[in-house]
Amino acid sequence: MIKGKKLKVIDLFSGVGGLSYGFAHDDNFEIVAANEILPNMAKAYSLNHPTAKVYAEDIKDFNSQKIEKDLGIKASEIDIIVGGPPCQAYSTVGKRLIDDPRGKLFQEYYRVLKEFNPKLFLFENVKGLLSMQGGELLKTIISLFESLGYKVQYKLLNAADYGAPQIRERVVIIGSKLKTDFQYPEPTHYNPEETPDLFDKKLKPYLTLEEAISDLPFIKSSEESFEYASEPQNDFQTIMRKNASAKLMDHNSPNNNAKLVKIMELLPDGGTPEDLPESLRPTSGFKNTYCRLWWKRPATTITRNLSTPSSSRCIHPKAPRPLTTREGARIQCFPDTYQFYGSRGDRNLQIGNAVPTFLSNAVAKAILENFKTDNTTMTKSFEIDDKSFEKTRGKSMAFLK
Repeated sequence: MIKGKKLKVIDLFSGVGGLSYGFAHDDNFEIVAANEILPNMAKAYSLNHPTAKVYAEDIKDFNSQKIEKDLGIKASEIDIIVGGPPCQAYSTVGKRLIDDPRGKLFQEYYRVLKEFNPKLFLFENVKGLLSMQGGELLKTIISLFESLGYKVQYKLLNAADYGAPQIRERVVIIGSKLKTDFQYPEPTHYNPEETPDLFDKKLKPYLTLEEAISDLPFIKSSEESFEYASEPQNDFQTIMRKNASAKLMDHNSPNNNAKLVKIMELLPDGGTPEDLPESLRPTSGFKNTYCRLWWKRPATTITRNLSTPSSSRCIHPKAPRPLTTREGARIQCFPDTYQFYGSRGDRNLQIGNAVPTFLSNAVAKAILENFKTDNTTMTKSFEIDDKSFEKTRGKSMAFLK
């Protein structure tokens, strides 16, 4: 705790709570509220963060008056705001359209930020944000945040560098009104295939898919299992299964057609359609579709389509089927006690859109260290220069229209 009190946090566009996880599992923080528009996503968040007030509504309707009325907490008492507006409009995977309404939701994040004026904020998004509009969109976002009096910095972080069994890069923007500069967390893991001779015993090699899911049974297409295949085989599996019941949940495979099953049977480790007989090669799809994952490597970035081979690289390294919801949750570092809600599609969306919890843990610790080393009075003494703010805001908003 900082000076005997917990740091109060609000999570915007919270999803299922991957970003909240790192703060909620540290006694120095208190998640007081979250905003999420999708009902099943909001329900899942509330199941895992029961002490937070969840506003299942459009971000445009979220404001400080509601927080004060419902929780008795004034805007000036909020220390940190975190969140990542929906990333589809920024993603290098999807259509990168500047006029996609979802791409402008960061303006609502900005509005809430101005209203609450926290000491620090975290804004995260996909790697595609760096190159959108030749980098101009990122400059615009940063200028808007700076107009509110924040010192702003950004960095591309890879979840695998912090122990996640997945190559997943996220742009993490930190804005601070603290007197000491924020320091991004140092990696705890490294890629042995890129730096096999790395002589640093402080770093561990990337966690592989085998290390992440080998205790889960190798079920076939359309099968389901409620029993673990073995006891935990390593520290990661031990962490994932802490306090979990003996009954395994969300480990079931969709019923795939015979041709797709045959394709999945023939693919080698890390294989692509090029490894198949010509008669079985799919005639449509992107270069990362109908591909098998590697057993001895981290997973590639998983998405909401983690059980759909025609949409992503998601075929299990050993079994002739795509990943299950539970395997996807493991790859995102959600413990086996974490609850998801709704249909398979709903649950996979909740998982695929999340921030890996190991990454949120690392960033939350770095933020806590920033507060601890800061010599500010920890009071709300930061004021916005309205003239400077309006001038900068006008230019930035004109670009976004």
